[in-house]
Amino acid sequence: MLKAVILIGGPQKGTRFRPLSLDTPKPLFPIAGLPLIQHHIAACTKLADCKEILIIGSYTTTTMAPFISEMQKEYHIIIRYLQEFTPLGTGGGLYHFRDQIRAGNPSAFFLLNGDVCADFPLKELWEFHEERPNALVTIMGTEATRQQSVHYGCMVRELSTNAVTHYVEKPNSYISTLINCGVYVCSLQVFHTMADAFQRKQDGFYNGNGQGHPGYMSWEQDVLAPLAGTNKLYANQVSNWWSQVKTAGSAIYANRHYLELYRERLTHAPCNIIPDVYIHPTAVVDSTAVIGPNVSIGAGVRVKAGVRIKESIILNNATIQEHALVMHSVVGQDASVGEWSRVEGTPSDPDPNKPFAKMDNTPLFNNDGRLNPSITILGAGVVVPPETILLNSIVLPHKHLTRSFKHEIIL
Repeated sequence: MLKAVILIGGPQKGTRFRPLSLDTPKPLFPIAGLPLIQHHIAACTKLADCKEILIIGSYTTTTMAPFISEMQKEYHIIIRYLQEFTPLGTGGGLYHFRDQIRAGNPSAFFLLNGDVCADFPLKELWEFHEERPNALVTIMGTEATRQQSVHYGCMVRELSTNAVTHYVEKPNSYISTLINCGVYVCSLQVFHTMADAFQRKQDGFYNGNGQGHPGYMSWEQDVLAPLAGTNKLYANQVSNWWSQVKTAGSAIYANRHYLELYRERLTHAPCNIIPDVYIHPTAVVDSTAVIGPNVSIGAGVRVKAGVRIKESIILNNATIQEHALVMHSVVGQDASVGEWSRVEGTPSDPDPNKPFAKMDNTPLFNNDGRLNPSITILGAGVVVPPETILLNSIVLPHKHLTRSFKHEIIL
């Protein structure tokens, strides 16, 4: 028997995902028509031995309950949400709920960060882990460019055995182009290692060196880094598509790849479609609209005559009026784009000319204090009047615009 644990953080995280995370928790933000962590759940349920999925985070139980019950009905598997009493870090929540993870004595458990998107090769990862009886943790690794690798957990491994000899989270200087994907297989014995790390944290806290909560623990720094070089930490390098979802721009990038992976569930609407496109069955799209490529349209959306949408995510119950253009943008739920308006952003995809390039999660502002070009975001309930141009801008929820904007945040 196997289990899976998905770490989703809490509302105080995901600040770079605002304003989209103001009304929808980031783990439930729809990408290719499914909430972000539903992709994780779908991947876990493909493994016949996976009998339970635990989701750990500090969102309130009431926020997550409807989603959890819906997932249980859809996948017929035990799915539970475990709420941290306070944010405990990537390792603290895992250690706090160790008894629930160990219940039923699973052979091992998968650990997945909630903010990654991938074509998850979980079966391959499990087989790799099983072949190494002394492995406590197997990390799914991938190649990054030399310049980008320092923004991730970097690993050095023994090529003949794949044992990790050195691990540093977000190093100050270049270490390796092999980076941590935030997807792991863990043996239950890892909790002994975590107990030692927890004890060190407690001692430090009560000796007056501690800050924050004594139960706070970093999985990467307090567990993985000390395990490196002990022949108990291994890395399985994969070539499958993988990306983090830190910003709204990365959601559009992830949308494209998930649409490609799930082509069989895409809808065929009676309008002009340039694949790949997902249109929710309850959305109403005029036959003269041209949609795609890389577009997801949510429930209850209305797309009127002559509309053009590409490289965008349109959330539930939004309305795109006649002859409007939406490109490289996220249109929030209940928002309205007026007729003949143009809502356009700048794509923030990885550099196609660099092998292994990942998303650049650039800061909101550049050194001159100007907004960095990125996708345009309309918050929930935003109204864009007719014949308006909105370029590279972010509009907070429930604003009624009165004019055009370029490179601005409308508060």
